[in-house]
Amino acid sequence: MAGKRYRNASEGVDRKKLYSITDAVKMVKERATSKFDETIEIAMNLGVDPRHADQMVRGVVELPNGTGRTVRVAVFAKDAKADEAKAAGADIVGAEDLMEAVQKGEINFDRCIATPDMMPLVGRLGKILGPRNLMPNPRVGTVTADVAAAITAAKGGAVEFRVEKAGIVQAGVGKASFDGKKIEENVRAFVDAVLKAKPAGAKGTYVKRVSMSSTMGPGVKLDFGSITAGN
Repeated sequence: MAGKRYRNASEGVDRKKLYSITDAVKMVKERATSKFDETIEIAMNLGVDPRHADQMVRGVVELPNGTGRTVRVAVFAKDAKADEAKAAGADIVGAEDLMEAVQKGEINFDRCIATPDMMPLVGRLGKILGPRNLMPNPRVGTVTADVAAAITAAKGGAVEFRVEKAGIVQAGVGKASFDGKKIEENVRAFVDAVLKAKPAGAKGTYVKRVSMSSTMGPGVKLDFGSITAGN
């Protein structure tokens, strides 16, 4: 059935055509027909080779209209900072106990934050958290003494991004139930953040292709100019 639904959803989508952001959002929303509220995802093919340190693209962006998903936040902190994290709404707070849980494979969170003094401890988890894009990093605000602000950002719509081996950056930018204009605003905010994160080593065309899809729907290619025109 899923295959049939996908084929039906693909009808009317020209794989070679570049759609304006408004048309693309409308088409993706119309084709999100699953029983659950599908995530709207954006994928950007970049002209970078992340194997080179000077071509790594990563950052964090606060989507103006949030992501529409519930984000579970874990915080590595002790004493007063642990209390601050709990008060700010962190789902999991700990130190050595949290490290041991992660080592056992108990990763029940979507975002990980740590106070600077916890990094020697958290550093031991690099091989576990790194591949999952969960490793706290000061460059994206997840290693910080201001844990309350970091938790608020994570739960309020902050999206962390990092380019993958194939030069692709992707992220969820809302839900199919979102108003089209709100998805457009989120897309523009995300694209703007990726543009600002352009590394010094990037040569030639930085953004090659941009496409959008829902969780179960077909990809729709976007006209890049229609995205940046709103900035």
